[in-house]
Amino acid sequence: MIILISAVGSTGKTMMAQNLLERYGIPYLSIDHLKMGLYRGDKNCEFTPLDNTEVIGDYLWPILKGVIMTNIENEQHIIIEGCYILPHYLKDFDINYSKKIISVFLGFSSNYIQENFEARIVRYRNAVELRSCPEERTIKELITEHKEFKEYCLRSGVKYFEIKNDYEKEILEVYDYINAEIQIIDLT
Repeated sequence: MIILISAVGSTGKTMMAQNLLERYGIPYLSIDHLKMGLYRGDKNCEFTPLDNTEVIGDYLWPILKGVIMTNIENEQHIIIEGCYILPHYLKDFDINYSKKIISVFLGFSSNYIQENFEARIVRYRNAVELRSCPEERTIKELITEHKEFKEYCLRSGVKYFEIKNDYEKEILEVYDYINAEIQIIDLT
């Protein structure tokens, strides 16, 4: 079983992966670590850490797809989280693989961002991983990113969860969804 978690940066992907690790004992892979490992290991790789999400995602996807397929074939579980899992990539799997994948795409509503930018989003962006650079996006830019990501998810037909008011309460719905999907996979 594979759990994929994707969202715009600073949405809580890594925290969710850490919580799922603690709850289910399933290890997780942060795609940011893979990205930086490849970049630091080969300065001539086809991307830089400053490239946009699509460029990096398209470079990393064949590797991640291979990791996912190998884990499923060996009946091993892993959680993979990162903004580089783009919704349309899920169409690359046939039913034998896709039935073993739980995908979660997260986002914030414009209202949530406006009301919680400093107090919740910026404040907790280092909850699991340390980031040396300060938040450089404005509220307006973050709202645009989340709107575009939501539209992308909806066009791709993937399940999308939007936090609108109360993060702690609404994120429980995502955990409930994951738990229900795990039960379905366990039955098959």
